[in-house]
Amino acid sequence: MFGAILIAVFTVMHIYVFSRAGSVPFISRHLPRWILIWAGAILWGIFFFAWVSGHGGAWGAGPLELFGMDLMAVVFLSSISLMAVDLVTLGGFLLPRISLVLRGWALLVGMMLSLVALYQGLRPPVITEYNVTLSSLPAEMDGTVVVALSDLHLGSTLNERWLAARILQVQAQRPDLVVLLGDIFEGHGPSEEHLLTTLRQLTAPLGVWVVPGNHEFYHGGKMSLFGKAGFTLLRNEWAEVRPGFVLAGVDDLTAKRRNGREEGDDLIAAALTGRPPGATILLSHTPWQAEKAAASKVGLMLSGHTHGGQIWPFNYLVQQWYPLLAGHYQVGGTTVIVSRGTGTWGPRMRLWQPGEIIRVILHPPQGSIKPTS
Repeated sequence: MFGAILIAVFTVMHIYVFSRAGSVPFISRHLPRWILIWAGAILWGIFFFAWVSGHGGAWGAGPLELFGMDLMAVVFLSSISLMAVDLVTLGGFLLPRISLVLRGWALLVGMMLSLVALYQGLRPPVITEYNVTLSSLPAEMDGTVVVALSDLHLGSTLNERWLAARILQVQAQRPDLVVLLGDIFEGHGPSEEHLLTTLRQLTAPLGVWVVPGNHEFYHGGKMSLFGKAGFTLLRNEWAEVRPGFVLAGVDDLTAKRRNGREEGDDLIAAALTGRPPGATILLSHTPWQAEKAAASKVGLMLSGHTHGGQIWPFNYLVQQWYPLLAGHYQVGGTTVIVSRGTGTWGPRMRLWQPGEIIRVILHPPQGSIKPTS
């Protein structure tokens, strides 16, 4: 269903861009209309085949899927630029001659934005650091480093080589604890088994902990891969990592129907019930229900899923569903950090910010006394 909607939306944007391109004086003078029509048809066919072959797991589909998804982003940014011109000129009704020239400039702006987005999407994710004070954190855990990765989307386009570079970035942060905030695997394409050798290199003294994202529930789920990698999967449960320090994790809050739960089930309550006293960090792929976490005295909530909108101005639409879009928030007494994602979904493009790896340094409240040995 999602694929059909995406293809339909792309088709409308694609026709719009090529029809407007045909009216630009420079293009119409130098390019016969039949060439423009055939170019548009061929590119649409490449996108369609890239989507079908990539999601069907065809061998060698990665480069084709990457080209198709990037094409989708280029068409989207070109559409936005052209729509701005059409809005100002009422579709060419006002200033008809100038509007045709402006469409040419709009196409150029769309291409420039696409180049910036491609650069941002291909560059390594940055390290974003936060210092967080946790009530009830044991004094001896002052300075504990938690590194969080979200939305890696490992698969046909983000492969072992890309993953190995991210693991080197993580290990350079000298983490005490690593958390994976879901959508680690793309959910389609070649088998993820070949990624496990690389994934096992991700280590930390207090372990590597995982919660599933929505993509972990696609095509039969990928939950068993985390155990094979030696990671601990938290599914609506808590674990005491050290005395006075609790990690809790929930299944993706958008995927209740896919994992057999009813919409009314309170996964956060299930994950926190019966936990011992101490500081609590909640891992939730989707940044919803932060108020419930605050009411349950969670000190820190770590999430992802939104990608920060990934490509401007799509972030304004995404924020209608996910008010906590990206960055640092304070909800009641709870600190909420939402990652804009380490990898990308679909296009290897981002506008305006690159991907990120979250580094959180934990501190107890001021006045806590660190015991001496």
